Amino acid sequence: MTTPVPSGPARPAAHTARAHSFNAAAAQYAANRPSYPPALFDTIEELTGRPLAGSRVVDVGAGTGIATARLHARGADVIAVEPGAGMAAECRRTLPGVPLVRGDGNALPLAGHCADLLTYAQAWHWTDPALAVPEALRVLRPGGALALWWNTSALDVPWIAAAAERADRHFGLDISAEQRNLDAHAADPAGRLDLTHRDIRWSRRVPLATHLANLGSHSVFLTDTEERRAAFLAEERRHLLTLFPDGIVEETYDVRLLLARTPTPVGTPTPPTA
Repeated sequence: MTTPVPSGPARPAAHTARAHSFNAAAAQYAANRPSYPPALFDTIEELTGRPLAGSRVVDVGAGTGIATARLHARGADVIAVEPGAGMAAECRRTLPGVPLVRGDGNALPLAGHCADLLTYAQAWHWTDPALAVPEALRVLRPGGALALWWNTSALDVPWIAAAAERADRHFGLDISAEQRNLDAHAADPAGRLDLTHRDIRWSRRVPLATHLANLGSHSVFLTDTEERRAAFLAEERRHLLTLFPDGIVEETYDVRLLLARTPTPVGTPTPPTA
């Protein structure tokens, strides 16, 4: 459940609370959140025209390192950037060989033109694009790329749509509208980037307990009261056991990918694609 928020300095206090809420639940987040399918990284290579292997990649808002680990496994030379103490500690624990620096996308603690690829997995909506876009352009090398992506719930799947409606009622949200707002305009209101959009569908089968723990690791749950959170998850468990009596839930996602390349100077050799 990803919630885009207004950009700029006047963001509500609730946004700050939600952004910081993950640090106390980092282990729960790492253990239960979905990862990303190989097709996502294939698509990034296709759109950038270069392999991840050997590329200098900066994974911003790395969290517990879910995307960082996938990039590292593809052979990328990854640096993780994460502002939260709890999330950074979990990332260091699970990926001790990957460099990590504390910071965020609004003021990257990196030298200019040092990265071939900047990635934001489930993280761009916590930045202020007015600051984060210029920072991305500063840090990227000529011909580099900025890739933003989110796992979004596949709301055309009936049981997922029904679950989203129950969450809407509980939190007073409109999840469908939020997912529609994960677009190029929301990501870059000033239009400085030429963002290409791709959706990649995938699914995973997990125990019901993992599904509920995944739900509970989202910021809207983490900032709710313990009593309301427990009541919602107990009721959700009853609903889902009628659909999945064996206790195994098939979660279906559409990864929303937005990718922009920076200009390559005339005469620069094109990197190999294989």
